[in-house]
Amino acid sequence: MTWTTAPEPYDSPAATALWRAYYTEVSDRWYLLHEGRRTDPAELEREVAARSGAELAPPTGELIVGRYDGTPAGTAGVRLLAPGTAELTRVYIREELRGRGGAALLVAAAEESARALGADRVVLDTRTDLTEARALYARLGYEETAPHNTDPYAGHWFRKDLRARC
Repeated sequence: MTWTTAPEPYDSPAATALWRAYYTEVSDRWYLLHEGRRTDPAELEREVAARSGAELAPPTGELIVGRYDGTPAGTAGVRLLAPGTAELTRVYIREELRGRGGAALLVAAAEESARALGADRVVLDTRTDLTEARALYARLGYEETAPHNTDPYAGHWFRKDLRARC
C-alpha cells in the first residue's frame, strides 16, 4: 500500500467528498466539545456549500489530494495571502488511514506548491482541540506564533520558513 499526491481541482468529486468528510469531522468535534451534540445537518450543508474551496484554485492556490493505494484519502491546500506568504489549509486524512505517513506527505506537497506560487513562508491556524494537528505541525518544523488572523475558531497559529529546506 502506497501514498501518492497530486494537485486536483477543488471541486472534483474526490476533493468534494474529502471536504465534506473533513468539515463533518471538525464541526462535529467542536459541537460535541462545546455543546454536547453533533452538527445540525442543515448547518453542515450550508457551511460545506459556503466554503467551496475556490481560493485553492490556480493561479493563487492549489489543492493537493492524497491517495492511498489509489483511493482518495486526504487533502492539503495552499493559497497566497500576500506576496511571499501562503496559508496551509484543509489538511485532512481519513480517520482509518491516519498514522501511515500521509499527512506529512501532503504537507510537503503543499509546501512545494507554495514555493511554486512564490511563497517563502507558510502560515496556518488551527483549533485548540485539534491536538493531533498541532503535534503534526510542530513535528514538521512549524513554529507557533502570534495570531495572523481573527478567525474565531482558531486558538493556535503557526509559521514555517520555506527558504530552509529540511
